[in-house]
Amino acid sequence: MSIECIQNAKLEETGFSYTMSLIQGKYKMFILYTLMEFGVVRFNEMKKYIYGISYKTLSATLKELEADGLVNRKEYPQIPPKVEYSLTERGKSLIPILDRMCEWGDKYRQL
Repeated sequence: MSIECIQNAKLEETGFSYTMSLIQGKYKMFILYTLMEFGVVRFNEMKKYIYGISYKTLSATLKELEADGLVNRKEYPQIPPKVEYSLTERGKSLIPILDRMCEWGDKYRQL
């Protein structure tokens, strides 16, 4: 068994780094959590739920999550326009991680 030297290690080549590249950002985890908790959510509902997020930021962040294959966007051809967001199967695979984060927060936020 060999021990890798930290001088030769490249964090950007790890699974951790890849995961962080998908979920880091001020509101990405809040959006993922919202979709995990409520399933299918409309844009304005999410805007009301996530305090402090602007329409522009919410729209841009949802587009990033959609491009990364974590969020599904379904648009209905009606007037006024109706758009719903949900987690893709890939996004749903993050649920155990989000659940553990919630458990950890519930356990330690009282300290």
